[in-house]
Amino acid sequence: MQSERAKVRMIKSEVLSDDWYSLKKYTFDYPRRDGEWQRQSREVYDRGNGAAILLYNLARQTLILTRQFRCPLWVNGHSGLLLEVPAGLLDNEAPEVRIKAEAEEETGYRIEQIQKVFEAFMSPGSVTEKLHFFIAEYDASLRAGSGGGIRDEGEDIEVVEMAWADALNAIENGEITDAKTIMLIQYVALKGIMRGSSCTHSSF
Repeated sequence: MQSERAKVRMIKSEVLSDDWYSLKKYTFDYPRRDGEWQRQSREVYDRGNGAAILLYNLARQTLILTRQFRCPLWVNGHSGLLLEVPAGLLDNEAPEVRIKAEAEEETGYRIEQIQKVFEAFMSPGSVTEKLHFFIAEYDASLRAGSGGGIRDEGEDIEVVEMAWADALNAIENGEITDAKTIMLIQYVALKGIMRGSSCTHSSF
């Protein structure tokens, strides 16, 4: 259950950047638990909300992931090539509608039956984004294209089919480091959705 909205006195907001999305600096007074009002300022990046989906195949015990270049990771010393679940921003569409389109654009699978499992804020200290998390079964009959993303948007996405056991091990050995992907794989494991999965696996 969501708690009561904090009683904040907003003093001012300044636009620092409004290029791709919006970066603002907010100055506000916040009531501390001891009753004192304290002035604070925070930079907030607003890129809208998003959705992510894990595609799994029970019969083959496999998952569909993607691999693509992520510039912020490269800047932070990573190779830049990230294994992750299909995901994208909502762009003013319903999460269920947008994630089906994202799954097809990125993986080539046209998914109709999806299950929403939870919502989460991914970086609440500086980013407004809330993600809607989904899971869905896939099989070869749902393959409608090659995927790969939208070239005009700079996407160059590799579709990766991975064995379930390998995906669990990839979390342990650091091959999978994307938060939304780890969360969805662990959800499926904890719920025992894949045969042989359990919350006793050493990656949890």
